Amino acid sequence: MKARYRVIRDYKYQLMEDYAHEIDLRPEGDIEFRFVALSAAGLLRVRKAYAWDGPSGPTIDTRNFMRGSLVHDALYQLMRLGALDYRVHRKRADELLRDICREDGMSALRSWAVYRAVRLFGESNAQPREEPEVEVICAP
Repeated sequence: MKARYRVIRDYKYQLMEDYAHEIDLRPEGDIEFRFVALSAAGLLRVRKAYAWDGPSGPTIDTRNFMRGSLVHDALYQLMRLGALDYRVHRKRADELLRDICREDGMSALRSWAVYRAVRLFGESNAQPREEPEVEVICAP
């Protein structure tokens, strides 16, 4: 039997158990992907083994940034996949990043800077695009 695997690039963190977060971002219908789901009622579910790159840009990855970056990355992924309209939902996703970071103890000044950074530089990461083909490697 062959071992099938893939190379993962650009990720720093992987979720070790399912995570759910109620948000006030409401899609028209339930959205369901392998690792991320968002119900029409606003329940975001990120499944175990989801990989994300954590906080982006010139910043420090601190504990008070992790939950916010997880939710934000999951929402941006839904926008890139075309499941959420980035023109409608991106601002709220950015606000949720700021709000969750504040809930987790980030200072008001730093959370404001984080919010401004994603507002200024994040749009291209939310725009729909084709996800790259996954190369499956077999050994031996």
